[in-house]
Amino acid sequence: MSEPVSEDDLHAWLDGQLPAARRAEVEAWLRAHPRDAARVEGWRCDAAALRAALAGQALPDAPGLSPRALRRRTAARKRARVGMAAALVLSLGCGSLLGWQARGRQEAAGNPPMADAVAAYRLFAGDGAPLAFDGGGHAAMQDWLRAHFGKTGAIPDLTSQGYALAGGRLLSTPEGPAAMLVYRDAGDARIALYLRPRTARLAQPGERRDGRLLAQYWVEGSTAFALVGPATDAALRRLAPLLRGDA
Repeated sequence: MSEPVSEDDLHAWLDGQLPAARRAEVEAWLRAHPRDAARVEGWRCDAAALRAALAGQALPDAPGLSPRALRRRTAARKRARVGMAAALVLSLGCGSLLGWQARGRQEAAGNPPMADAVAAYRLFAGDGAPLAFDGGGHAAMQDWLRAHFGKTGAIPDLTSQGYALAGGRLLSTPEGPAAMLVYRDAGDARIALYLRPRTARLAQPGERRDGRLLAQYWVEGSTAFALVGPATDAALRRLAPLLRGDA
């Protein structure tokens, strides 16, 4: 890498303002630094929530309202993400009623279920991403998963379904440890199983489309799972019931 990745580089990458060569360097750096990647994904969610909150509002043309300036302002406040959009709207003088509306919109649109699973897939399982194991390989990762998730941390064997385990990443969430297991078939089609602590918002099974990706999620005990992959991959809908144990 030609030079260290700075905060300005990360903001420029998120805004799509980097040259192709530098963008590739930053993306490689993010894959090697999952905590920073999660932080950048948080910026993306905050920006989406703010856009949803301010939809249809006539705002002044001012440098302080640029996406980068707003992201830095939200980071400086260090408040829970649920309250960020409302706090920003209030700081712009749009009134308390709009602030409460913004908060509701953020919960619905700014932080959808398993957004972290989709972000992890794009960084660690997307086309061109190098597949590797954290923590010393397959066996060490299995031990780590068992230690943190108990019996629900058993690594599924999908070879009979045409998928071999090709990589694994140890991650973290505000609620505790997380992990992503990446599988691929003979044609290098990739799917990923994501594990994280269960939360109130993840109490029910469901699915959602995010661009070209489909995430199917469910819970087992205190663990939440998401199977993520290309929405056009028919194997996703076949494998999810098998992994849930209801097929």
